[in-house]
Amino acid sequence: MSLRESGLGEIPAETVRVARAVCPDGTLAMRLRDEFGDVFSGEAFADLFPRRGRPAVSPGVLALVTVLQFAEGLSDRQAAEAVRVRIDWKYALGLELMATGFDFSVLSEFRARLVEGRMADEIFEQVLRAARERGLLKTAGRARTDSTKVLAAIRAVNHLEMLGETLRAALNALAAAVPEWLTTQAVPEWFDRYGHRVEESRLPRSTAKRREWAQQAGVDGTRLLEAVFSPRAPSEARSLQAVELLRQTWVQNYQVLDGQVSLRDAKNVPPGRLRPFSPYDPHARAGNKRGSTWTGYAVQLTETCESDAPNLITHVATTDASVSDMRMTDAIRDDLRARGRLPAVHLVDANYVDAQRLAASHQSDSKLVGPIQKNKAVQSSGRFTTEAFTVDWDEKRVTCPNGQVADTWYPRISSHGIPVVRVRFESSVCRACPDVRTCAPSKLGRGREIMLRERDAHDAIRQNRADQQDPEWQSVYQHRQGIEATISQGVRAFGLRRSRYLGQPKTSLQHLYTATAMNLTRLDAWITGTPRAGTRVSRFERLSPAA
Repeated sequence: MSLRESGLGEIPAETVRVARAVCPDGTLAMRLRDEFGDVFSGEAFADLFPRRGRPAVSPGVLALVTVLQFAEGLSDRQAAEAVRVRIDWKYALGLELMATGFDFSVLSEFRARLVEGRMADEIFEQVLRAARERGLLKTAGRARTDSTKVLAAIRAVNHLEMLGETLRAALNALAAAVPEWLTTQAVPEWFDRYGHRVEESRLPRSTAKRREWAQQAGVDGTRLLEAVFSPRAPSEARSLQAVELLRQTWVQNYQVLDGQVSLRDAKNVPPGRLRPFSPYDPHARAGNKRGSTWTGYAVQLTETCESDAPNLITHVATTDASVSDMRMTDAIRDDLRARGRLPAVHLVDANYVDAQRLAASHQSDSKLVGPIQKNKAVQSSGRFTTEAFTVDWDEKRVTCPNGQVADTWYPRISSHGIPVVRVRFESSVCRACPDVRTCAPSKLGRGREIMLRERDAHDAIRQNRADQQDPEWQSVYQHRQGIEATISQGVRAFGLRRSRYLGQPKTSLQHLYTATAMNLTRLDAWITGTPRAGTRVSRFERLSPAA
């Protein structure tokens, strides 16, 4: 397959005449071609296609089809059908009315080329550049960030199903790559155990028999791995992804002691963030946020929020579900700074904010605005909270609310790698205090200890908690709420919460093209003067006297 033409090409006169007659007001596809056709020149994708061979479909056409596909929530088959039968799509793509389009598999091949060539974000960036050139992208003001869960395109399985399916996936991969060799290694009983999908309904019922089944699977998997990694095995067998995943899974779940294969105890199994949950999507992980658990990924969206310009998504980040929002704060801000889109005011929720990041933002040209997480320590309320103690940083002394002074000062590094200071009051002073049961109920007989962040971080926490009570701070922070509407739009209208593909690279591509479709839809609404939708209110809420 070779590239002969990269862009969209001129729109045939007959296609223009019929499209204008049938759709006098235009459609989203037609307006995107008129306003942003130059975005889909496809020149950046030229290196992804060879110069010799059967002519390929223009990458500009495939990129626009993919954007329209995500804008309308179509499958590959439905998108290919739309290219063949819809007049407005033919107008957008510059096709003759008699054009028959292309096979739906071309779209999958195009996505694979984008992932392999690391160009999944090219159209996303091109749309933002076009919006900036038209004065519709303003990044110097406010922006807001939030995340949502993304369910992986896999079946939920329990531990035994995961072990059995991992072994079955490796056997199927070997059967496709080296069938003759596998025939000489396979035990006849394997065909009964792993020839069909491993499901809960086929597994033993009793606990003892289930453990026996898992033990036998461990022996079978170990035997297969020994055969694959023996010198006599074909080299291509060892390079299969399914075999490597089998090896990792067996190391994590089994151990060999005195030549016997046995299951590891639960305390010796790696945490969930390190363990795959399906042999068919090794990147998916377990996530937990606000009491909601899922298996798959998380997507971080950052958008502008100025009243005199459309709200455009300026950054998309896809991670596995185990990555917390806090870990992504610096990565998002660094990437925005590198692309020249770091806002002056960055609005986030408490999951993105800690003392270090607040202190760092105070020294930069971009202010991080968000509530600091609540203190969950035992003494987090009442007169004797950590904030109630007066700190003299120069003299390294701390004074409690009752006037007692401690100068026992221990700089430390916390278990999370954060610089802290531990301060301890003398036990003789605390025992004589009438408020010792209120101040240090769990340390009767010992002096009260408090842990402080380093000076800049400590001051940032105190200042931020004071600012949160200020009406002016609250007026600024209220603009963050709109990001939840953006995520709702992405979930309801664009299928953001469900991965269409297996693996993080293609799931990331899905999110980038979803964000591109959302941006183009918003730009179209802004250009055509379509007002923004208001907050939805249920019929019952409208009956409230306060409504």
